[in-house]
Amino acid sequence: MENKKLKVALLHDFLLYPGGAERVLKVLSEMFPEAPIYTLLYNEEKMVGMFSGKDIRPSYLQKFPKFLKKHHQWLIPFFPVVPETFDLREYDLVISSSGAWMKGIVTKMSTTHIAYLHSPMRFVWDMNDRYVREIKQKRLSFLARFFFSYLRIWDRLAGDRPDYLIANSGYTQKRIEKYYRREATVIYPPVNNNFEFRISNFESNQNEKNSKIKSLEINSKFKIQNSKFFLVVSRLSPYKKVDVVVEAFNKLGLPLVVIGQGQQEKQLRKIAKSNVQILGWQPDEVTRQYYEKARGFIFSAEDDFGITAVEAMNFGVPVIAYRKGGALETVQEGITGEFFDAQTPEVLADGVRRFLDNEKNYDKEIIKKRGAEFGRERFEKEFREFIKQKTNLKF
Repeated sequence: MENKKLKVALLHDFLLYPGGAERVLKVLSEMFPEAPIYTLLYNEEKMVGMFSGKDIRPSYLQKFPKFLKKHHQWLIPFFPVVPETFDLREYDLVISSSGAWMKGIVTKMSTTHIAYLHSPMRFVWDMNDRYVREIKQKRLSFLARFFFSYLRIWDRLAGDRPDYLIANSGYTQKRIEKYYRREATVIYPPVNNNFEFRISNFESNQNEKNSKIKSLEINSKFKIQNSKFFLVVSRLSPYKKVDVVVEAFNKLGLPLVVIGQGQQEKQLRKIAKSNVQILGWQPDEVTRQYYEKARGFIFSAEDDFGITAVEAMNFGVPVIAYRKGGALETVQEGITGEFFDAQTPEVLADGVRRFLDNEKNYDKEIIKKRGAEFGRERFEKEFREFIKQKTNLKF
């Protein structure tokens, strides 16, 4: 993999918040340390040093006014076109890490394009009706339907552009087959067994940002007093349904800690009662402490894989998960966790009560063993073997 004659480029939709997809990209960037990373938009501050020292090449959207980049959903009309503007002619292999846009890049005939798909675009295939219903003006909702139809056509055509597709789960594999009519090989993401992504040494604007991170680590109100709390680690986006978790624990009155950042953070702080702490983003060192002490982990999204649920299992923490998506491939009911069947506070609360009744039967070592099945070594081995089997590239 370190043959310098092979020119490799990595591509990722956005580098705006650190999440599961970004952790996959992090591993790929370490497998191919010389590869530049192309992306639509890059927020170095929000990424808190995750790709510090890497050659990041954002698109021309990076030059747009700051207020537009902050509300990047306003730039959606540009997103189908921008990936085609990247000049990738010099590369032998390009690997796109995509849940939406970067699989749509255009490469020359001699370049191999492997797309690692986190999901077909959720908001145009699975959630478009919800988005349209949320538009109150009928005229705008009518236009939105036409726009979503255009995006579905684009996404279907873009799904044909990569030479090979890799799905992050069997759930994603089935969605790729349904929406793109293509076969994909499943390679589960690399789950961070030991939290090796140390990002507290971020050195951009060094003094100010390092002091902020240190203050998070030592702030007494974030210290863990006991192991009686439940934990959520998630990007705070609407589809993650963290608001459902907060509402459920508001009613249950049990301690809950929420770690993550995203567009719903302010809303969650407003609705959270005193038993719920919304901590925002935390360094890996701090997040690790919460994983180690958590009583149970709540996973409320219909996600395509769900890296954080497996991270929790790596620490021996049982998972209470929504019974859909990739969680069905990782969580074993009654062994490594429990399921709940609807994304409502009431049904989730019932799932928590079932967990409490069964809590004494969970074995931390069995849970850790299950989590270890999704480690980084497996990912790297399977990814290398895939490239060797599918291409004529020599490493």
